[in-house]
Amino acid sequence: MAQSMHDVSDPRNASILINVSGELKPRPEAVVSVFDSGFMLGDGVWEGLRVHKGRMAFLDRHLDRLFEGAKAIAMDIGLSREELVQRLYETLDANKMDEGVHIRLMVTRGVRSTPYQDPRVVVSPATIVIIPEYKEPDPAVYERGLKLFTVHVRRGDPAVQDQKINSHSKLNCITARIQATQAGADEGLMLDPHGFVATCNSTHFFIVRKGEVLTSSGKYCLGGITRNVVLEVCREAGIPAFEKDFSLTDVYGADEAFVTGTFAGIVPVREVDGRSLECRGPMVARLQQLYQDRVERDVAEQKRP
Repeated sequence: MAQSMHDVSDPRNASILINVSGELKPRPEAVVSVFDSGFMLGDGVWEGLRVHKGRMAFLDRHLDRLFEGAKAIAMDIGLSREELVQRLYETLDANKMDEGVHIRLMVTRGVRSTPYQDPRVVVSPATIVIIPEYKEPDPAVYERGLKLFTVHVRRGDPAVQDQKINSHSKLNCITARIQATQAGADEGLMLDPHGFVATCNSTHFFIVRKGEVLTSSGKYCLGGITRNVVLEVCREAGIPAFEKDFSLTDVYGADEAFVTGTFAGIVPVREVDGRSLECRGPMVARLQQLYQDRVERDVAEQKRP
């Protein structure tokens, strides 16, 4: 059975402090109420952040997405951007972390007085949890590449659940991941309601055809931070890059393919539905370097509190 890229253990994580609504708690004591909106209903938004050289890469973009998502669901985070940044760095400093760290920042609507959907039963401020972990991808994955399987679970349209919101309600992606795992794949490739390729269950998907880099139209996937950075570095480097509809036929005939995400950056794909692709071909190798250069530039330009 394929192993998740995130299934990377580090013994140092046993002693980390987790920030639960402003209080630093040892890992075994970091808990929320069973009446919390996130636990009870998946009501909240979240972000994943990578720490490099003591800074969080593309932090402004992540906070833009977090606050926009909260506004879309009429949820008050309860902290300003500046206060939230301060809390993130306080958590890192308390754990003496500055490299090789992945942060999960989670914000839920808060504690409800009773198990019910209506936000008017919320009786507390938003719950804000910051989990920093020493967690880095297995270096071998960049050479081995990923195996993808196209799942039957589709990405829904915005009238059902807007995929632009990075919400805690991830059952759509979880069911896709279950099917991919049972098929022996690393990720599930998901189609949109019209049968075009949309995204993977936890990463964004790209193909390379005849020197061009293609990704989905973006209508049915999260506005990925790494996805957008890749499109930007392509254009800066003069690499033709397009957001457009394309089908599985285009994928099967591609020269290369790769996925993007905050945790692992750019990871090559070696196989889709039994069709082999060149793993870490020249375009993927070039984009990996361009992306890393952009990360270095971003953290160098940041000023932390």
